[in-house]
Amino acid sequence: MGERSRGCAAQADARTTVAMITRNRAAGALRTLDRLAELPERPPVVVVDNGDDPAVTAALRAHRIGARVLEPGRNTGALGRNLAVRHATTPYVAFSDDDSWWGSGSLRRAADLLDTYPHLGLLAARSLVGPDEREDPLNDLLEHSPLPPEPGLPGRPVLGFLGCACVVRRRAYLEVGGYHPLLFFGAEETLLAYDLAAAGWGVSYEPSVTAHHHPDPGARPGRTALLRRNALLTAWLRRPAHVALRHTLELGVATFLREDGAAEALRGALARAPRAVRQRRRLPARTEQRVRVLERHARATRKGLSRAEERETVT
Repeated sequence: MGERSRGCAAQADARTTVAMITRNRAAGALRTLDRLAELPERPPVVVVDNGDDPAVTAALRAHRIGARVLEPGRNTGALGRNLAVRHATTPYVAFSDDDSWWGSGSLRRAADLLDTYPHLGLLAARSLVGPDEREDPLNDLLEHSPLPPEPGLPGRPVLGFLGCACVVRRRAYLEVGGYHPLLFFGAEETLLAYDLAAAGWGVSYEPSVTAHHHPDPGARPGRTALLRRNALLTAWLRRPAHVALRHTLELGVATFLREDGAAEALRGALARAPRAVRQRRRLPARTEQRVRVLERHARATRKGLSRAEERETVT
């Protein structure tokens, strides 16, 4: 259990390290460090520099926040978070990307919740997007999760979160291995949520903890393919074989129909399929049942939206 800080709200709180990954985006990374330096908690910061520009690395090291900057020497993708967590020395780790940072007081609030609920492994935060602080659409999905409340956990039980808006219990994260190397980047959060739940750790959404996310408004080529590829790989890594086969068939049909990113996703998944099969570890029955509850809810929601769109078209 982490040590509770005492005193006034402006007092530093040493329970949580902020871990940030960045790659050749000096302006965004330095802006994020500026925002983190303004937090009343004054958290220690670990930065994983996935880039190859020495000038960016030097600028990160020179920032007044005094971050520990790690250079893996290659682009580690989301796995850079694993490296950062291993180097953290605090009981809790909050993740930021080079376009996101934490709200004032949120790290203290998250640490208090993690102190209070010893079985909580990951706390998913409310994400506010852009200068006008729009609600991220994911907030609503998490807030209305169909999973029933669980005793001993705060907020709403979920099996998903935004990678740059969550706080983890370091021990739980390392116990399950963090982000899976086969996925590298793109929708990697789902598998981590599955693994935490399978190991008996709680995953909860708590809107009183907030993160600010200012993503680049430009296009992200290849993003759709990565998401579809990793969704299929996640099925092969953790779901029953018939479920994984169904997802494979669905992606095959999408490829035949020339849906966006489907062909590239299928090629990428098939190339990694032998490793996925070797590393398969079925979810416990209780966790698999919770995943199916979420899937049924998602299908019903999509069907309801389709019917609403159809009524709008008719009228």
